[in-house]
Amino acid sequence: MENILVATLNSIGLMIGLMFLGFGIGIGILGSKVAEAVGRNPETKSDIVHAVMTVLIILAIFLLLLFAFVFLLLFYNPLAV
Repeated sequence: MENILVATLNSIGLMIGLMFLGFGIGIGILGSKVAEAVGRNPETKSDIVHAVMTVLIILAIFLLLLFAFVFLLLFYNPLAV
């Protein structure tokens, strides 16, 4: 029983850590490409910002879904009987 809970908590920590790592790297790359695109063509700044905000909103929704999955594993673990 304790082994299942320890494995669950380890996997939750790994999921959250990798999620934040990927989220940070992805936003950093996205920001650098936005700065590069606006630097090349400043007239399209509003279009680029709208597209980036759409991507960030979708990423935030995935972040919330991962947190919902983590809380599901924490409070209703199907493996722990």
